[in-house]
Amino acid sequence: MITRRAAVLLSGCGVKDGTEIHEAVSALIALEQGGFSCVFVAPDVPQARSHNHQTGAQESPRSVLAEAARIARGPVIPLESVDMADFDVLVIPGGLGAATTLCDFAEKGSNCTVLPSVAGFVGSAHAMGKPIAAMCIAPVILARCIPGVTLTLGGHDDTIRAAEKMGAVHEPCEVDQAVVDIENRVVTTPAYMMANGPLQVFSGAESMVTGLNSLLS
Repeated sequence: MITRRAAVLLSGCGVKDGTEIHEAVSALIALEQGGFSCVFVAPDVPQARSHNHQTGAQESPRSVLAEAARIARGPVIPLESVDMADFDVLVIPGGLGAATTLCDFAEKGSNCTVLPSVAGFVGSAHAMGKPIAAMCIAPVILARCIPGVTLTLGGHDDTIRAAEKMGAVHEPCEVDQAVVDIENRVVTTPAYMMANGPLQVFSGAESMVTGLNSLLS
């Protein structure tokens, strides 16, 4: 029985410039299995980068909302009009859009800033004590927004060092597991920071949802 609501924050559609599709779908299935209904939200801004995923060529910027709707199979709610009080948890899949559009970590590393609407939404969830989950590269957003958060970023040493410079505590994690920061009510899983394919991503997503439910129990 679905009794809880998850806000799923998307950054577009595609690993090179938006939300990583395998991670998004894995999270959605795991969330539904774990008793959540999902609502898709995204900032109403252009993507910081837009790529042709066939050729790798950079293209003209596209709308985050329009691209995210490909994953949502329909309209996505603009983040700027959403109240975190209406949800039980916040989930942020990875993909380079998390590090280029939701924040500029890909360009600035530990000196990154988070898109104001995203920072406000994450800050609101944290202030309300709502559990927050992030996959792959997306935990860098939490490193910037939640001082002292414990998280995992797989085995990418440069990314780990940058997150630690922002005040985060990094914890190693197996690809099919998740790290739970009980104090900050945050759950993270490595996904494609370590995964060799979608089955490993999905196993990590299942562990992530188990962690979310443990924080709600």
